[in-house]
Amino acid sequence: MNFSGKTAIVTGGSRGIGRAVCLELARGGANVVLCYAGNEEAARATAAECEALGASVLTVKCDVSDSAQVKTLVDTAVTAYGRVDILVNNAGITRDGLLMTMKEEDFDDVTATNLKGTFLCMKAVARQMMRQRYGRIVNLSSVVGVRGNAGQVNYAASKAGVIGMTKSLAKELASRGVTVNAIAPGFIETDMTAAMTDAAKTATLASIPMGRLGQAEDVARAIAFLAAEESGYITGQVLCVDGGMAM
Repeated sequence: MNFSGKTAIVTGGSRGIGRAVCLELARGGANVVLCYAGNEEAARATAAECEALGASVLTVKCDVSDSAQVKTLVDTAVTAYGRVDILVNNAGITRDGLLMTMKEEDFDDVTATNLKGTFLCMKAVARQMMRQRYGRIVNLSSVVGVRGNAGQVNYAASKAGVIGMTKSLAKELASRGVTVNAIAPGFIETDMTAAMTDAAKTATLASIPMGRLGQAEDVARAIAFLAAEESGYITGQVLCVDGGMAM
């Protein structure tokens, strides 16, 4: 897909799905603003890979749960490139545990990054996109936000909330040429799933009709589709990239 002349902000862009998204957009010619929380080495490595594809890249350290830092992120992108065409809200964390033993701070931390962070980033780019009368916002939900999962009450709540925000903002911005959609990945091979026990992985594979874990590139290609100019008549949707788990 051709993203030449377009500027994309990707949160959580240093590793996993975020890295794959940065590379996919860079391959299409986008200017990439890579937001990372703390792993500067990984962010620089991903940026170098994007630059090798011919893209212009900025790396910006940002805690997406902090409104001042999010404003700086968006201002940096606009100052450098004059506009923001694409926002991919990928930053996310987990703090798994059963409800009866889950600490309150574990709930707060997950919702602060996954839910509030998505809210703050959307709010920060909305005015710019409305002024341009063009924009593509793609939020990362999860199959867990669609069907729930034991031991992930906090994560499921945050990802279900992302779906609600996506549909609501899609209605608010549709008349301005801005689309807002969500991707709900299933179990994707990332650092997050690498921490699963063998027993958990076996049980997970049994629940996937396609019989395999997804790859970050599977999700990145779906995000690129929704971020493309050609997808301008699709908004308020949730696309499950999960090998059939949510059927």
